[in-house]
Amino acid sequence: MKRRAWLTLGAVVLGGGGIATYAVASPSTDNAGDLQPKRPVKVYNLALKAPETGERELPRTETKQFSLLGISWTGATKRLDGKAQVRTRSIDTGAWTSWQDLETDADPVEDPDERAGARGASEPLWVGPSDGVEVQVVHEDGTTSAGLPSGLKVNLVDPGIATAAEQRDTGDDTDPAAYAEDVTPSPTPTATTPTAPPSTVPEPSIVSRAGWGADEKLSPDPSEYNADVKAVFVHHTAGSNDYTCAESASIVRAIYAYHTAPDPSGNGWNDIGYNFLVDKCGTIFEGRKGGVDLPVLGAHTYGWNRESTGIAVLGEYTATGASNAALTSVARIAAWKLGQYGVDPNSTVQLKAGATQNNLAGTSFTAGSLYTFNRVSGHRDGYATECPGNSLYAQLPTIRAWASGPVQGLKLTSLTGATLSGSTYWTKGAITAKWSATTPASLISKFEVLVDGKVVATASGTAISAGTTLAAGSHKVAVRAVHQSGKTATTSALTVVTDTTAPTFSTTPKITLRTGTVTTTAAPVTLGWKAADSQALKQVSLLSPTTATFGPTTTSSSRSAKPGTASVWSMKAYDVAGNTRTSSPSYTPMILQETSATKSGSWTTRSSTSYLGGKSYSSASKNASLTWTFTGKSAAWVVSRASTSGQAYVYVDGTKVATVDLKSSTTAYRQAIWTKSWSSSAKHTVKIVVVGTSGRPTITTDGLVYIK
Repeated sequence: MKRRAWLTLGAVVLGGGGIATYAVASPSTDNAGDLQPKRPVKVYNLALKAPETGERELPRTETKQFSLLGISWTGATKRLDGKAQVRTRSIDTGAWTSWQDLETDADPVEDPDERAGARGASEPLWVGPSDGVEVQVVHEDGTTSAGLPSGLKVNLVDPGIATAAEQRDTGDDTDPAAYAEDVTPSPTPTATTPTAPPSTVPEPSIVSRAGWGADEKLSPDPSEYNADVKAVFVHHTAGSNDYTCAESASIVRAIYAYHTAPDPSGNGWNDIGYNFLVDKCGTIFEGRKGGVDLPVLGAHTYGWNRESTGIAVLGEYTATGASNAALTSVARIAAWKLGQYGVDPNSTVQLKAGATQNNLAGTSFTAGSLYTFNRVSGHRDGYATECPGNSLYAQLPTIRAWASGPVQGLKLTSLTGATLSGSTYWTKGAITAKWSATTPASLISKFEVLVDGKVVATASGTAISAGTTLAAGSHKVAVRAVHQSGKTATTSALTVVTDTTAPTFSTTPKITLRTGTVTTTAAPVTLGWKAADSQALKQVSLLSPTTATFGPTTTSSSRSAKPGTASVWSMKAYDVAGNTRTSSPSYTPMILQETSATKSGSWTTRSSTSYLGGKSYSSASKNASLTWTFTGKSAAWVVSRASTSGQAYVYVDGTKVATVDLKSSTTAYRQAIWTKSWSSSAKHTVKIVVVGTSGRPTITTDGLVYIK
C-alpha cells in the first residue's frame, strides 16, 4: 500500500503519521433584533503542521466565526499535487459537515514577482456561518510530507456585515434590486486608461463594488487594462449551492478578502480574480475594479487573461446545472462585453497563449502561439481544471445562443378570437396572438405581430401576446422576435380568414310527426333543418325547448313535443369565424280523439287508462270508417296493436295512400303507426277504412295527432 504523508489541522490524530488541528470559534453576538450592526471583514489563518514523530495532539485553537475558507501555501506559482479536505461545524445547528474536497487546481498568479507576498491557494469554499474547522491534506505520490508545498495554512474568512441590505432581515431570498445601484464609474481616460466603447446591446444591471461592500484598502494597486475583450471565460466558484441569495454579497466579499488579504492572514493577491460574479438568482456583481465597461485585466484563466474577461457563477456545478436566472445573466454580460468590440458571442476567435501549459482535455498550448476558442468558453478550455463543472460546461452552448441571438424556441402558440378548422383559422376580425420563446425575455428587445408581412402590432420583450384587428379576407399571420443584438426570428405564418357574414337557415327548423308511442305529454317528432354558410359552418345548436348541439352536416334529430302546447323550437347556427344566425319557429302538436271524427259503419267504444283520453274505438266491420279534418303540416294515426289486429286503408284528401297492418306480436297502445307531412300548413282530410282482414278483422283506433 502506498504511504501517504498527511498535513492536518484539528484536534484529532489522523492515520499515516498525520495530525489534524481542530479550531473552534467563539459564537457571534452581533445580531441585534431585525437590524444588524455593520461588522468588518476579517481573515484568520492557522498553520498546518506535519508530525515530527509518532502521534501528537495539538491544543485547541479558538477563532471567531467564519463563513468561507481555503488553504494557501508559499509560492504563488506552485501547485499542490495532493488532496485537501475540510469539514466545519455550523453555528446554527452545532452539527459537523461531512468531509468536503477543496479545488486545489486553482490558476497560479500571473506576474507573481510584481506582487510581493502573493501565495498559491485553493479555490475558496463557502460553508456558511461556522465556528469549528478540521482540515487534512494528503500528498498523493510521496512517502513524506516533504512533497507538499511549504507554509500550508487554512485561511478563514468572516465576511462581516457591510451593506444596508444585509443589515435588514431579508429572509431566505433577496430581490437583486436590494443591492442595485450604479456601478463604480469608469476612471477618467488617461494614457493607461482606455475609453469605454459603446456596446451593440444594453448593459445589464450590475451591483457595484461599493454595493457589495468591497474594502478598497485591500486592493491599493492601480487597475491594469487590456486592449480589448475578445473572449469570455465562464467559471464556478465551487462550494455549496445552498446559499441564499441574501448571502450573495457576503460570498463575493469573502472571496475578495480571501484573495487579497495580505500574508500572514490571506493570499496577498492584488484584487479579486474575476471580472464579474453571478449568483443563482441572476444578480450580477462587479468583480475586479477598474470599470465594468472597460477591458480590465483579470486573474481568472491562467495564460489567457490578456484578451478576455472572466465571469464566475457562485456555486458548484459539476452534477447540477446553473439556474436559468444565472445563465441569463452570464449571457447578458457576455453579449454586452463582446458587443463593445463588435463581436458575436456565438463565434470563434484566435487567442494568443500567455503560458505554456495543457488544458483539461490535454490540449497543449505554447506561449506566444495562436489557438482557436469559442468566444464564450469554459475555464477548463484554457487551463487544466474541472471548472466550471461538467453541468455548467454543458450549458455553455445555451449561453452562447442566448447571448448571440436570434431568439430561440419562438412559437406562435395560439390565436384567441379565431377558430381553427383544418389548417385555417377563422375570425370575425379581432384576434390576439400568443407566443412563447426559450430565450429569456431580458435578452429580447421586442416582439412584432406580422400580417401579410407587415408589422401591425409591437410588444415588449417581456410580453407574451398582442392583439390586432384583421380586415375581411384571407391573411398570413406570424410573430417576429427581435433579439437585443438586432437578429430576428419569425414563426411560421398561419392562414387566418376574416369572415363577417352570418350563416343562414336554408330550411327553417320544423318538426314533423314520426312513428312511436304517443302520450298526452309527449308526441314523437323529427326536428329537421338545414343551415349553410358562405365560408365554413361550424355547428348548429338547439336552444329550446331542450338543448343539443349538432355537427355542420347533421340536418335532423328525433325529439318529442308536448301535445296541446305551443313550443318555440329555437336553433342557432355558428360558422367557424364566430358569426351566428338564430331561427325560432313555434309549433303545437294537437290530439284529435276518435269522438271528433265523422263515423260510418259500426264502431265500439273501449275504455282503459292505456288509451289516449281513456277511450278508443274498435271495429271489425268491413268498410267502417273514421274521418278527421284539420289544418296542419304533419299528421299521425294513433292505434292499439295486438296479434289479432287487422288492416286498414288510409285516405288523404280523398286519395288512398296506404294499407296499414296493425298486427303485432306484442300488445302495444298509443302507437303512431302511420305519418305524413307536407311542406306547408294546409287543410287536410284523413280517412281510415276497415279492411275486414280474414281471421283478424278488428282494428282499434286511438285518435289522430297533427302539427299546427
